[in-house]
Amino acid sequence: MFKKQVLLVDENDKETGKMEKLKAHQLGVLHRAFSVFIFNNRGEILLQKRAQNKYHSAGLWSNACCSHPLTKNLQKEATSRLKKEMGIKSSLQEIFSFLYTAKIGDLSENEIDHVFIGTFNGEVKLNKKEASDYRWITLEYLKNEVNENPQNYTEWFKLIYEKVFNYAVKQGYAQHDFAKSYEY
Repeated sequence: MFKKQVLLVDENDKETGKMEKLKAHQLGVLHRAFSVFIFNNRGEILLQKRAQNKYHSAGLWSNACCSHPLTKNLQKEATSRLKKEMGIKSSLQEIFSFLYTAKIGDLSENEIDHVFIGTFNGEVKLNKKEASDYRWITLEYLKNEVNENPQNYTEWFKLIYEKVFNYAVKQGYAQHDFAKSYEY
């Protein structure tokens, strides 16, 4: 049986090898990931609730999709993964990357996460193997919810959602009255 791999990287995001995905999370080895954020024309962000079969962060709310790329074409892999998980086609743009670490139960996240943004206004076609639910939400509601119930959200999402929304507002991806007065 083929086990999913991740690309190991150094602090400069240079590839150093490959490792089985679960083992990388058990050992806390630095590897590459990507996260996709999608906005609609009402200025709302798309969230997915991770499927219960995920080995970490199962049942938690997060961004539209995320994964671990296996090639150097991150945009192509992010676009493909978005289609697989949410049934969405969108032109994605990488907006930043960041290194983060987090302890999640017995596992450790240690990733350089490349963050992509896009827009979509059609029907979401959820892949139930990947996500159990989805919803569109305003930043105002999301911020209150994350503050009141942080345990309901993935660690990486809590670290970056405000930065992504700030970028989305400045670049015209998200228009929302609350965003105009929000202090970043």
